[in-house]
Amino acid sequence: MAKTTAGIDIAVTPDRVWQLMGGFGSLPDWLPYIADSTLSEGGRVRSLTNEEGDVIVERLEAFDNEARTYTYSILQAPFPVTAYRSTLTVKEVAGARSRVEWSGTFTPAGTSQEEAVTLFHDIYTQGLAALKSTLGA
Repeated sequence: MAKTTAGIDIAVTPDRVWQLMGGFGSLPDWLPYIADSTLSEGGRVRSLTNEEGDVIVERLEAFDNEARTYTYSILQAPFPVTAYRSTLTVKEVAGARSRVEWSGTFTPAGTSQEEAVTLFHDIYTQGLAALKSTLGA
């Protein structure tokens, strides 16, 4: 099983960051390459459409509003991995700042571990940079 983690410090409060990104259907609000998100199954499954028109279906596995974290798994996606599970977390750091971390574990399928790790690390890093930009921080 492979894993990767990316993090970013943002000069806004954790509550403000969580307000933007904490909803399971909110990816299009801050992640530019996700054009649409539709929730189903009482908000526990999201169907995402990326800018190329690919569909990614994810299931919410755990959600903790107080701790500002959620974990999800991929049910369907055009990625060369299986057993994908990811967590997004917003932590408070000194001075009304936030630390956002995005981590994932997965099993490469039809690609090397290094290529799969690079793919998701780049997604996480670029996504967190977009989050910071969206917040104007």
